[in-house]
Amino acid sequence: MHRYKKGARNERELIHLFEEKGYNVVRSAGSGVNAVSPDILVFRRGKQYAIECKAWDSDRVAIDHEKYNALLSWEENTGITTLLAWKMPYEGWYFAYLSELEKNEKSYSITKKRMIEINRRFDELV
Repeated sequence: MHRYKKGARNERELIHLFEEKGYNVVRSAGSGVNAVSPDILVFRRGKQYAIECKAWDSDRVAIDHEKYNALLSWEENTGITTLLAWKMPYEGWYFAYLSELEKNEKSYSITKKRMIEINRRFDELV
């Protein structure tokens, strides 16, 4: 499946999960193209998250420096907690704070092993 279609489908799945829990959700149009905005924004009674979604069948997920810095700037400017959401096949959604990603030469990344160790799941956020 084309990566954009797969990503958009998984974003919609996560949106639906938040909506089921009573959150108002905004999906950023063109977020995959525009390095400035996160994929989705979720709000409910004082809880708010900006979320960058990934759905990769891999041993690590990476965000290039430009996108990471844009997300960090977004978090600092808005005060909205910004998270990386990684949907792992057959395991569901895991979440990491930007500060939990490791800086590499070309990107910031987190391994599947580390994400599972952190074990921040959807139910914890809501």
